[in-house]
Parts: sequence; C-alpha cells; structure tokens
Amino acid sequence: MLFLQAQENVSWLAPYAYTIVLLGFCFFLFRVFENWFAAKYDRPFYRHYVVFRKLSSSQIELLKTELHFYNLLTKREKRQFQHRVATFISDKKFVGRDGFEITERVKTLIASVGCMVSFGRKNYEYTLIEYIIVYPNEFFSNLNNNYHKGEFNPRERALVLSWEHFEHGYQISNDNLNLGIHEFMHAMQLESKNSADIDSTRFSKQFQNILHRLTEDNVKEKLEETRFFREYAFTNQYEFMAVLAEYFFESPKDLKNHFPEIYEATKKLLNFQFAGY
Repeated sequence: MLFLQAQENVSWLAPYAYTIVLLGFCFFLFRVFENWFAAKYDRPFYRHYVVFRKLSSSQIELLKTELHFYNLLTKREKRQFQHRVATFISDKKFVGRDGFEITERVKTLIASVGCMVSFGRKNYEYTLIEYIIVYPNEFFSNLNNNYHKGEFNPRERALVLSWEHFEHGYQISNDNLNLGIHEFMHAMQLESKNSADIDSTRFSKQFQNILHRLTEDNVKEKLEETRFFREYAFTNQYEFMAVLAEYFFESPKDLKNHFPEIYEATKKLLNFQFAGY
C-alpha cells in the first residue's frame, strides 16, 4: 500500500523526466567546464549570482566615507559589493561583549572589510564563520590563555575582534596593520584547506606558490635586506599569509615594486582583477 502511494506521489514527475535528466547533464557539463576554466586561467568563470539584496542609504554612505576600497569600484561592482555586505550582515550573528554595543555602523564596517577580502571569490560568505563577537578592546582568550586583539575560533565558528584595534586598522589605510583583513584571511585560509571548491583549489595552489617563492635565495636575501614585512609575518606560514594580505590591500604598489612575483601570486590567490590592483 505504501509503495503504491509513493508511486502515485512521484507519478506527476514522469512527463518531465527527460527534461530533468537533460538539465542534470547540462549542469554536469557546466561544472566540468567551470573547473577547466579555473585551472587554466587561475580564476573562476564567474563570481556573482543575481544581485538583489540592498543596503540602506545610511549604510551606503558609511561605505563611501569610511572604506576607501569601495570608492575604487565601478558602479556595477558597487552594486555587487552592496549585495555581499547585506548578505554577510543577514547571515552572521553579531554579539557584543563587555558592554560593547553592536550598531549599524559596526555591522556594516566589519562586513565590508570581510567582503573586501573575499570580493574576488565566487564563494565569498565565510561559511566557517557563524558569529562575529566584538569586544571594546583587547580580550582574554581561552585558546592560549592570553590577551588578544583578534582571533578566528573555528571550533566556536566565531571571528572575535577588538573594536578599538579593528577601527584603527581600517582608518589608517597605509600602515599595513589591519586587524580585520588579518583575521578574515585566517578564516579564508582554513576554509580553503578544508574545502575542494574552485576558490579553495586556487587559493591552495597560489599559497604554495608564494611559500615556494620565499625559499628562493634572491627573495630571502631581499627580505633580509629590505625588512619589508614586519617581524610577526615570520611566526609561521599562516601568519605570513595574513600579514601579506594586509600589505597587499594597504600598500599594493610598494609590494609590487619590492616583490612583484609574490604580489602577482597574491593577486591570483584573491582573484583581484579590479580597483586598480
């Protein structure tokens, strides 16, 4: 009896069976083409779905006045950026700690820095992050029983930030110290390590390319000679990548002049083909 009912429930699909199979096959072919394109050209075939989410006029004004990167984008790219920021704000849970108040400005600026770092990616939503936890200043972390300015905690699916240091990071746009960029890059690194999508594959490839460049004699000599990167960059390979992202966004011309191959690899890793990069 149950079997007959099940047959009746799916019988309406029969006239569409050919169409469903055909669509499935077309989707399969597209995914094959998409992977081939990404492997050949080191970038996704496309980055955006339909743009439909919008920000309020006050949020857009925040982007214009407080995020230099936003003003470098074309009109079309600005609409895409707004959609991504609105999606980020909608999808993440913002939590204030130690009396810190989560305002529209706090949400918009944190989301905008995260979306700036991932703007070249097709998968831009930081799926490993569910919570954005904000303290007024440095906070005590149970990860290593020490005080931190920021951290990405994958177990708790949380990005944790000191607002004082986050705000300082984006307001001074040329000192290569940007807490938001640094911590979002850590989240992107772990996501790329644990995923097999197009963006993650490209990220891993260029990450290894950058590490390989660092072992070359002429690069090592230049690193020692110029002391271009701050000392913290050499803590480990993951901190180097996070610091490198800060330099890439805040001093792209200097990075390109000193280390052109590392600059190009970082540009490919993030798929930055816009805003003058």
